[in-house]
Amino acid sequence: MLAFAANSLLCRLALGQELIDAASFATVRVLSGAAMLIIIVRPRWRVRGRTSTDWRSAAMLFTYMVFFSFAYLSLSAGTGALILFGAVQLTMFVAALRCGEHFRLVSWAGLTLALLGLVYLVSPGLTAPDPIGAGLMAISGIAWGFYSLLGRNADDPLEATANNFIYSMPLVIIVSLLFINEFHISSTGLVLAATSGAITSGLGYSIWYSALRGLTAAHAATVQLSVPAIAAFGGVVFLSEQITLRLLIASIATLGGVSIVLAQRAKRPANLT
Repeated sequence: MLAFAANSLLCRLALGQELIDAASFATVRVLSGAAMLIIIVRPRWRVRGRTSTDWRSAAMLFTYMVFFSFAYLSLSAGTGALILFGAVQLTMFVAALRCGEHFRLVSWAGLTLALLGLVYLVSPGLTAPDPIGAGLMAISGIAWGFYSLLGRNADDPLEATANNFIYSMPLVIIVSLLFINEFHISSTGLVLAATSGAITSGLGYSIWYSALRGLTAAHAATVQLSVPAIAAFGGVVFLSEQITLRLLIASIATLGGVSIVLAQRAKRPANLT
């Protein structure tokens, strides 16, 4: 969870100070993550060969990475993380419903509260986040939710993560070419993007995929609730960002509503596998 929050802080730091453009941040992040993971898994590939890749996971990782970068052009670290992981939770809940899980009335009340929190956060007003940035981050969160659900079926989390990064490489390069007119990069921006890719993404996501094998969907959703709080606190400490009353109220409503649903689901075996 610290790695997830660190990604928000690193991205916002790099883009907020215009140290790198959004497309290049995503590209460097994916390339450095792939390079780190190839170094780690190459010995085992030499011994037993390389397994096939689930293209859906690679597509979701790419979607998350790109939309995440462009969203942080206008969002604060805490606001972005709340929208991101709010969308993640809702995606997982919808997946649970599609698998036939039935929610109790109190769970629906929790979902309603969570949705109202997100609606309040992005509703028009002086302190409302940029609507385009909020929309981009919501898409990023949906992609990450599906990525997490798909990751629970990975036989080898490290190799699966490496393959996902490798197959995302040509896609992010295409995005960079499409936004070549906005290209700008500094040494500091490069370091921040590479750190996000190699350490907090490449290694962090491998650890997450490993952890997912021992977690139910409900538990996986629960532990991610800490990320917005960590990111918001880090934004205040490291980026001098302000925690607005709107963000505070929205966080309480969204995270509180999700917690209610998860508490109800924890009382019975999860149907989502």
